[in-house]
Amino acid sequence: MTFIVSDLGRMEEMLIKVLDGRKIYDSGDTSYSLSKERFFDVAGLWIAIMEGDPLSERTYNHVAFKMEPHEYDDRLQRIQALGLQVRQGRARVEGEGHSIYFYDYDNHLFELHSGTLEQRLQRYGQ
Repeated sequence: MTFIVSDLGRMEEMLIKVLDGRKIYDSGDTSYSLSKERFFDVAGLWIAIMEGDPLSERTYNHVAFKMEPHEYDDRLQRIQALGLQVRQGRARVEGEGHSIYFYDYDNHLFELHSGTLEQRLQRYGQ
C-alpha cells in the first residue's frame, strides 16, 4: 500500500504514533522510485510513503486497520494529539464494532475498527 504525501516526516509520525508502525527503510536523498520514500510495517502490512503532491479533495475512500475494543479511547487521543481531523462515523447497528475515521495531513482517510468481518456478517444476518 502506497500513500503520496507532502511531508514524509509528518506521515511517519502518524504511522508510528497512531498505527504503531515500525520504519524499515528510508531512501534519504536517494530516489530509486519516483521520489524519496520510506517503508513501514503496520500490523504486518508493508506501507510505503512517497513524497509528492497531496490529494486535492477528501472522499470516503479509505483504508481500515483493526484495533481492539479496549484501545478506542487511547487511539482517539493519539489522533487528536497530532491535530488530525476526526470524521463523523456512519450509523452502526449494535454488535458490528466501533470505528474511528480520521484524515491524515494529505486528505487520505483512515479507519480504526474494533470489530471483525465475521462479527459484521453475523450481525447483518440477524
